[in-house]
Amino acid sequence: MDSAADVATRLGATGYLADDELATVVFLASRMQRPLLLEGEPGTGKTALAEALAQSLDLPLVRLQCYEGIDASQALYDWDFPRQILHLRALEAAGEVDSDEAEKSLYDERFLLSRPVLAALRQAPAVLLVDEVDRADDEFEAFLLEVLSTWQVTIPEFGTVTAPEPPLVVLTSNRTRELHDALKRRCLYHWIDHPGLEREVEIVRSRAPEVSEALARQVVGLVQQLRQRDDLLKPPGVAETLDWARALTYLGTAELDLASAAATLGALLKYREDADRVKAALDRMLSR
Repeated sequence: MDSAADVATRLGATGYLADDELATVVFLASRMQRPLLLEGEPGTGKTALAEALAQSLDLPLVRLQCYEGIDASQALYDWDFPRQILHLRALEAAGEVDSDEAEKSLYDERFLLSRPVLAALRQAPAVLLVDEVDRADDEFEAFLLEVLSTWQVTIPEFGTVTAPEPPLVVLTSNRTRELHDALKRRCLYHWIDHPGLEREVEIVRSRAPEVSEALARQVVGLVQQLRQRDDLLKPPGVAETLDWARALTYLGTAELDLASAAATLGALLKYREDADRVKAALDRMLSR
């Protein structure tokens, strides 16, 4: 990637439309070999950015989905225990059982199962997506910080694995909790907000070209109204906008009306309470 403009062009070719600020921070993260921390509301395109980056650069995408209780071993590696047992039995059957040599042979590379972080280091250049890092705990953050600082991990039975080239790392957070300053300092940071009307129409037309211009504008206009409400449990993100526009198109809807909007709200809203509130207000919202 030669410039921020080049980043925007490459991402645009995959259907991901990045504004100037996002394209700039992606370019800098690549040039400075720094992880990129993306925060924002769910559905604003944080995960999709990593996917688009991998596609635009023709690099493997390695995804680590974080969750409560995840630890370093689940992100790094494991040993293929069943194959190790079979290997020992094969040695016994062949009469080649020297205990020291047998033990050493158990920790050969062929029995090593690479989890996402180790896989990204070994496959580099690659894009490593650490998704929803805010769901993990403090200890896991400390582990990530160490890996992202050295680009290497040490496996006691195997040795140290160092990335031949640092992977391009994208961390995402929905800000369910605050991340530690040490991790934030290691990263370049960007907050992804919901796009404005014109950009969201552009996104719909780019990602779902089967949706007409007129329908895309109606759908995005109503979604933008919904995001201004303060009584929704989960305002729709761009992903939901795309789903709703596609659903309406699949039903042959040329123009958004009360019946078609009410029938397809399940593609847009994911809570019954939200759907009930919006159905009650649809007639008024569509008349704006």
